[in-house]
Amino acid sequence: MIDTGLHSKGWSREKATDYMVAVTGYPKSRAQREVERYCVAPGQACSYKVGHTRWMQIRDAAKAKLGPRFNLKAYHDAALLSGSMPMSVLERHMAEWLTAQA
Repeated sequence: MIDTGLHSKGWSREKATDYMVAVTGYPKSRAQREVERYCVAPGQACSYKVGHTRWMQIRDAAKAKLGPRFNLKAYHDAALLSGSMPMSVLERHMAEWLTAQA
């Protein structure tokens, strides 16, 4: 909400800071640092959340398919030790890992 408030709705830094404090309970100093980060990197927070949501969906699908055989460490090793990659490549990579586990 902060990112879109600042860059789409014309919120001031103060309004964004006040909103973050009210919603998260963060101290004002921490909220100000976050708001400043959002100011210099438009879209970063939204992009992060989209990636996080997709990461969780892929992991939840692996949990559902493997059931009690799902191993969080093995899953993270397969995903993270392969290096940085676009989300579409990660999806394919983890689908291949999941097929090998089944």
